[in-house]
Amino acid sequence: MKQLNELTKQTILSEEVFNEVFNQEDEIYKARLLLSLEDRAAELGVKGKFDQMVKAYKKVDRETKQKKKQQAAGMNNYTDFEGPYENMYCGSWIAGETGIYAQNMATVEQIACYHPILPIERLKNLETGEEQIKLAFKRNGRWEEIIVPKVMITSASKIVALSGRGVAVTSENAKLLVRYLSDVENRNTGQIAVQYSSSKLGWIKKEFLPYDTEITFDGDTRFRQLFESIGEHGNSDKWYEHVKSLRQSGRMEIKLMLAASFASVLLYQVGALPFFVDLWGETEGGKTVTLMLAASVWANPAESAYIGDFKTTDVALEAKANMLNHLPMILDDTSKKNRRIEENFEGVVYDLCSGKGKTRSNRDIGINTENHWNNCILTNGERPLTSYVNQGGAINRILEIECGEKVYADPQLTADTLKQNYGFAGKDFVEVVKAMGADAVREIQKNFQQQLFDDEKMQKQSISLSIILTADKIATDALFKDEQYISIDEAKKVLIDRNELSDNERCYRYIMDKVAMNETRFDTDTACEKWGTFKDGYVVFYPQALEELCKTGGFSKKSFLSWAKKGKILSHSNGANTKPTRINGTVCKCVWLKIEQISEQETDENGFIKVDEQMDLPFD
Repeated sequence: MKQLNELTKQTILSEEVFNEVFNQEDEIYKARLLLSLEDRAAELGVKGKFDQMVKAYKKVDRETKQKKKQQAAGMNNYTDFEGPYENMYCGSWIAGETGIYAQNMATVEQIACYHPILPIERLKNLETGEEQIKLAFKRNGRWEEIIVPKVMITSASKIVALSGRGVAVTSENAKLLVRYLSDVENRNTGQIAVQYSSSKLGWIKKEFLPYDTEITFDGDTRFRQLFESIGEHGNSDKWYEHVKSLRQSGRMEIKLMLAASFASVLLYQVGALPFFVDLWGETEGGKTVTLMLAASVWANPAESAYIGDFKTTDVALEAKANMLNHLPMILDDTSKKNRRIEENFEGVVYDLCSGKGKTRSNRDIGINTENHWNNCILTNGERPLTSYVNQGGAINRILEIECGEKVYADPQLTADTLKQNYGFAGKDFVEVVKAMGADAVREIQKNFQQQLFDDEKMQKQSISLSIILTADKIATDALFKDEQYISIDEAKKVLIDRNELSDNERCYRYIMDKVAMNETRFDTDTACEKWGTFKDGYVVFYPQALEELCKTGGFSKKSFLSWAKKGKILSHSNGANTKPTRINGTVCKCVWLKIEQISEQETDENGFIKVDEQMDLPFD
């Protein structure tokens, strides 16, 4: 460094001067030198700038010393695990094969975990925006990977739930484990990849899970086996050749259930609600093999792979429908049901047709979720599905076909072929649909809907059937190329006539129509004869008004209310058909009838879901 009197305004603020000062090991000499330089800076008129530079260099000097101190104390550690994962910077933690230890300077304080564990991937859910974290941990010499909600590892009270997944965490070491995982994740942002994920299958923006590998599945672990059953196996040509030979038989059972399986991924494009396709008939007719055929489009059709049943709970069925999302849910044998399903089977069918589940909370992680789906539900049984269902809102979203005798010349050969070769057609179909675009799909569907239109038929059934015919045409033209189309005349045989509904069902439809046509009679602000009011999703009738409606329509009020009570569309009090209700300050006994659960206000006049113009559909 130059002599003080030789320093200028520029040179006194140079890096050379400050490096020489702060490299001095003698702190007393360094202090005297800074004072002398401060005086010279004042003479040169740059004292303010000089003081700023001193302040900045002192800060850097402190940080450098602290870093060296930490390094000397072993606070610049890396994980030291044996296995497939790269070592990660873990700061002050000692992380090795014997576990994770908290360290303060050179002193080991407490154990955070008794075995190796580290975050290896962040998963960002495309539907919710929520993050999950993939953890790798080693127990008994084996590495395992689990995916858990991010919020679970950021709270000491929630992370203890990982004990149920095999992680050695208790209320005692929970805080330390949270700190360790946070440190590793935040100190290794460049090493821990961010992976976009989905807990649902089917259309995700412009992609389709599981075929588009840029998106990973992070769904419910209960359905891991179901998820793993989806994919290609065996030989594509063998599947197509065998299925083409089956289609040549002309059997409606084969062609309709096969088309319904393809159709499931079209509901999202056309904005339709879910619906059932039910194959019923005597045993040994080929119902189970036909379900296997439908399943083989997407997945392994073997027992306990893709095909499920009703021997479960309504909550589990809802969760499964949510996970499958746009892929078909296939359930074998409607006669074999869990007792709870049996008791409320009509309600279960109704809920699945709605495409929307109940909002539920996860007490472990404090998140509220609402399930939703848009798919076909394929079933079979000895009795028609409609024999279990009375409500028209569900009936008109069920398509049924009777299974005749000897659908297959050699059912065992078909079953064996399908179990050895599967999963090709679904992927091929999705690629065709992507290339077509949503507008082309909807145009085909509208054309079929016009051909099926019949005032005497259930119109929502016609919509469902038109989607199946659309899928049949696309698959026949692009995949099978065999001209084995389902004819319109064949298709119409599946539709139910309105007059096939029960008297009580027709009474309910009649009442709901009258309510829709006379809304002013339920409006307290309009001067006219009142029939009642609306409350909490129910139309509330004065008993006399309901009696007059039933009489006018030629229906039995007593029979109707008994049916409504059994179908759980009548809200009542203490077993009576009425419940005390306050209307305009007066309490009177009224009849509460649930407004159709599948919300009509959410659909247009044709029964399609109203879609926001800005909704991000999976096509350009």
